[in-house]
Amino acid sequence: MTATDRSLELINTAAQAAADKLAHDVIAYDVSDVLSITDAFLLASAPNDRQVKSIVDEIEERLSKELGAKPVRREGDREARWILLDYVDIVVHVQHSEERVFYALERLWKDCPEIELPADAKATRGKAAEHAKLQADEEATQAGEWR
Repeated sequence: MTATDRSLELINTAAQAAADKLAHDVIAYDVSDVLSITDAFLLASAPNDRQVKSIVDEIEERLSKELGAKPVRREGDREARWILLDYVDIVVHVQHSEERVFYALERLWKDCPEIELPADAKATRGKAAEHAKLQADEEATQAGEWR
């Protein structure tokens, strides 16, 4: 079994919305062969809670406006460290970068086929590592200035 055309349409629209809000490391997996509850997972991350919420809001708005899809469940809003949008056909996970590293969902689903995403979404790969390096360099510079 493979993800349905509708699932792929939802995934691609959600991935583009995430990329437009500067999400990091957007990736999608076809989990239809191993899970009966959904066809695909979309993973994305951001370096802060506000951006996590912004990405989720954009995904939700875009899927509603363009495809008439509304999530049946939305979890994790309070802390905005890991927000899950369940559309039945797909599940979207938007995580704070620290949670993304800690929970490493990619390791769990690495045996599932990766879904081809729009170019903008693919261009987000490696952004979390770039952001972490820039932040570390900035902190090191500030530490040196304070001495």
